[in-house]
Amino acid sequence: MVCGGFACSRNALCALNVVYVLVGVLLIGVAAWVKGVGIVSSLHIIGGVIIVGFFLLLIAIVGLIGAINHHQVMLFFYMITLGLVFICQFGVSCSCLALKKEKQESLLNIGWERLDDNVKKSVENNLNCCGLFNNTFEHAKKFKEDVKSCKAACTKFTCPSCGDVMMNHVGEALKILGGVGLFFSFTEILGVWLAMRYRNQKDPRANPSAFL
Repeated sequence: MVCGGFACSRNALCALNVVYVLVGVLLIGVAAWVKGVGIVSSLHIIGGVIIVGFFLLLIAIVGLIGAINHHQVMLFFYMITLGLVFICQFGVSCSCLALKKEKQESLLNIGWERLDDNVKKSVENNLNCCGLFNNTFEHAKKFKEDVKSCKAACTKFTCPSCGDVMMNHVGEALKILGGVGLFFSFTEILGVWLAMRYRNQKDPRANPSAFL
């Protein structure tokens, strides 16, 4: 049978969803491992990663079952959901790649303000820094307060601001996240196309006169 037939479409869709299942399990496993070893202590971050992994795992299982059974309703639900995920992920990935330095600093400030004191101390200890930014008059007062409560090892000398340390890596991290997200967004549109194509093909094992 030539590639492009019923069996080829089913196998390609199953293979794609097996990859999504593995990625979902990997996200959940990595989040649990990070929490276990104490690299990240924020339950919000860990919970967010686990939710994303669980959601991807759920969608992949729906797509896998729909592909194996040629289930029209499940394949339709899979197409719609994956299409919406593609739109959101494509937009976020493009935003990560196009984010300017001023906006990065603004987002870091917002994120830092929302962190509780324990998470801030964990960041300062891990990065060996104190406070966030000390580059404007508005930040100077808050920076002095953070430095007073800072317990990082660098307090014996002169501590760099955590904002400066993070900004050295944020640009590169955003490019990596944007690139990976963009790549996976195209695999999602491939999944939508495969599911749409597969739904409109007749199962050669079924009654040839039956409507799908």
